[in-house]
Amino acid sequence: MPISITEDIKSITDLKRNTNAVLDQIHTTKRPVILTVNGKAEAVLVDAEEYEKITSAFTLLKLLAPAEEDIKEGRFVEAKDFFREFKREKKI
Repeated sequence: MPISITEDIKSITDLKRNTNAVLDQIHTTKRPVILTVNGKAEAVLVDAEEYEKITSAFTLLKLLAPAEEDIKEGRFVEAKDFFREFKREKKI
């Protein structure tokens, strides 16, 4: 969901004056709102459910990173070879 430049960038003053409207917008659109101070991005407000999704995705990404490194370095076994060896060792 792309950010709308005209709707999703707000000053901290606007947030102070229209807190409920900004929160309603975040909940309705599910898009983050970028808060500015003196015209520069200072913070980002995100819907709580969207934040949980982002956090879960990031956690999964962190778990996958070592596996991707193993593959890049050639430290892996093909699935068919793994299962063949597993069955042999477990006498299945």
